[in-house]
Amino acid sequence: MLSRQALRRGALLTRSFATATTSGPLPTAEAAAPAVRNDWSREEIQAIYDLPLMDLVYKAATVHRLHQDARKVQLCTLHNIKEGGCTEDCSYCAQSSRYKTNVKAKKMADVDEVLEAARKAKANGSTRFCMGAAWRDMRGRKSGMNKIITMVKEIRAMDMEVCTTLGMVDKEQAALLREAGLTAYNHNLDTSREHYPNVITTRSYDERLATIKAVRDAGIKVCSGGIVGLGETRTDRVGLVHELSNLPTHPESVPINALVPIPGTPLGDIERLPFHDVLRTVAIARITMPLTVVRLAAGRVSMTEEQQALCFMAGANAVFTGERMLTTGCSGWEEDHALLGRWGMSGLGAFEGQNMVGEPGYKGPGEEPKIQELKGEEAVAAGGCGSSGCGCA
Repeated sequence: MLSRQALRRGALLTRSFATATTSGPLPTAEAAAPAVRNDWSREEIQAIYDLPLMDLVYKAATVHRLHQDARKVQLCTLHNIKEGGCTEDCSYCAQSSRYKTNVKAKKMADVDEVLEAARKAKANGSTRFCMGAAWRDMRGRKSGMNKIITMVKEIRAMDMEVCTTLGMVDKEQAALLREAGLTAYNHNLDTSREHYPNVITTRSYDERLATIKAVRDAGIKVCSGGIVGLGETRTDRVGLVHELSNLPTHPESVPINALVPIPGTPLGDIERLPFHDVLRTVAIARITMPLTVVRLAAGRVSMTEEQQALCFMAGANAVFTGERMLTTGCSGWEEDHALLGRWGMSGLGAFEGQNMVGEPGYKGPGEEPKIQELKGEEAVAAGGCGSSGCGCA
């Protein structure tokens, strides 16, 4: 049950939109951008999640425009450098050795093969190259780590952002990756702490958080999000965003995956999550983490163009593009360039995001937006919703 205070706040947000939508142009970051918060309560986020859908999308769009260039969407390419054979029991994953899927275990990819894929991605407009390996952790993988370090160095020299997802890493392994020039490390929380044991039993939630801490402490940007459509409830989706938005530093990147059910896995026959629930998750991620890059990841290929545009309106500002995801389909470069062009959008360059301030190679405006917090009637006059702490006032 939501507290009376949370319900009142949600009602206030709803009433405020009637005024805010008639107040003229959207405010600039210099006029009304609020301070970034790391103290969101689940009740606050739930009240926002439950707003009327179009009000929620408008609110998220307002927050997005206060902090970032809403016409920019980063194109990212994901490459599977070690496919299949994973010992974990993630109920959604085609690469688990515990399930009979169409994915067969393969040896780690050669360095030259991966570098060629990165060059192709860059030539087609991708500015971030992500490498995934189906491993539980990096223990005893000295040869594999040496190859990955070479890949990271070479791809970073191409003036691309470089991300890896290799399972659990400790502080020493994270330090090696940082020294090689790794931009970001992906380690998703997947879902809420409460629903997590229904999905995975071979790795704990706290182990995931420990890897995120090791990465952050090494000075690597954190990429962490989740999967919607795992049989969770709306409160679980709120719980996931609550965990992410209350980390000591918001993730630089939050991928939102819509489950693609894989035959042979325990979730292979689950009904796909309705689009409006995916959209709500994108919106609350944007509102609670305004400087973060929110990435539309797996499952985007099944969305219509109009659904993708709604996600961009709600604050998604990156997509995975190219030939495929790790094991599932993906929209191609040509298709995505055309889509962005039709909606008046363009690609975000490497190291141009607000969360790249201070990163070697940063190419953004040179400083974060000036912050001036407005509340109540001042905020409504500026185009916000008028509620303190909501992310747009």
